[in-house]
Amino acid sequence: MSAVTNDRDSAVRRLAFAHAKAMNVANMRRFAAAGIGPDEYLTMSAATLGARMNLRENIFDSRQREALLRQAAAELEFVQSRGIRPVLCTDNGYPERLAQCDDAPAILYVKGDANLDAAHMVAIVGTRHCTAYGKSFVDRLVADIAAALDDVVVVSGLAYGVDIAAHRAALAEGVPTVAVVAHGLNTIYPADHRNEARRIVDAGGAVVTEYRSCDPIHRGNFLARNRIVAGLCDAVIVVESDTKGGAMFTARLAGAYDREVLALPGRTSDVYSRGCNALIAGMSARMIRDVDDLADACRWQKKNAEGHQKEMVFEPDDEQKKVLEYLRQHPSATVNDMAHALAVPYPVLSTTLFDMEMNDMVTALPGGRYAPI
Repeated sequence: MSAVTNDRDSAVRRLAFAHAKAMNVANMRRFAAAGIGPDEYLTMSAATLGARMNLRENIFDSRQREALLRQAAAELEFVQSRGIRPVLCTDNGYPERLAQCDDAPAILYVKGDANLDAAHMVAIVGTRHCTAYGKSFVDRLVADIAAALDDVVVVSGLAYGVDIAAHRAALAEGVPTVAVVAHGLNTIYPADHRNEARRIVDAGGAVVTEYRSCDPIHRGNFLARNRIVAGLCDAVIVVESDTKGGAMFTARLAGAYDREVLALPGRTSDVYSRGCNALIAGMSARMIRDVDDLADACRWQKKNAEGHQKEMVFEPDDEQKKVLEYLRQHPSATVNDMAHALAVPYPVLSTTLFDMEMNDMVTALPGGRYAPI
């Protein structure tokens, strides 16, 4: 058997194992602790697997495992033809933050080159009924994030409303963005956002899912994918939401994962600010007004604003040191007093004082006087 065949067989077994019933990060670890990997799972008898895992052997029905292998073979062909990377939670490329979450998926399918372990991972989520207030905030926040933080990735769910606003704002600012979808990568839902999905990948972002191309789309997928959104990130920002909905579920997950949760406050009369206001009032989320609130919550150091240099500190020369010493000892002295006491011509002293004022060494006072800073 050739090396290529061996590699393909191994890849098929890995995919099959990752999609075993109830498989997630925590259960993958349980199997590993029992010495069971893809090869053992697919070749051992049901009785042996049951005994190793202390579970009923019918859980490991051979027909189900054979079906997993067939599906995995088809899926491997699909992902290889589409440039999609399957990443198991046992692989080095699996996102480190997500691996901390026990209920995270055992496998991710990744289309694109985004760094899922970037220094600053921020999720922006909210209602599908985004208002002008919410969109304006998203645009401004993402622009400020781009200016204030290096190595940042914006994560959302490619849905209508706040999600697509976040992706579009990131694309406009040149910030990599990750769309976590609730279906296999043989399609894009909603179809209206196919162009954005393509642009996200082309711009250095990624489209990510836990689902295979053969998995049906159903309502529960959309809530389940929110754990990936929350788990990938350091912070989850809820822009607009009523008291119920996917964004509120994501906020609760983020809190359970010990992520920072922030919410945009709004008027109490606005339906799609009620959820955000409730999160803030219940102290489940910090209020966010701008990128400074995000940086403070996450204890992130902002970079220097583009076009601004670090403040320069000037050391006084010998003449300036004499002036500073004199002012400290004679705080009420005038320029004439200084010129006489220091034996410096008045025009020369005036020039020295002006230079010192421009370099924040002294400040001018009424009556021809100066004080050291």
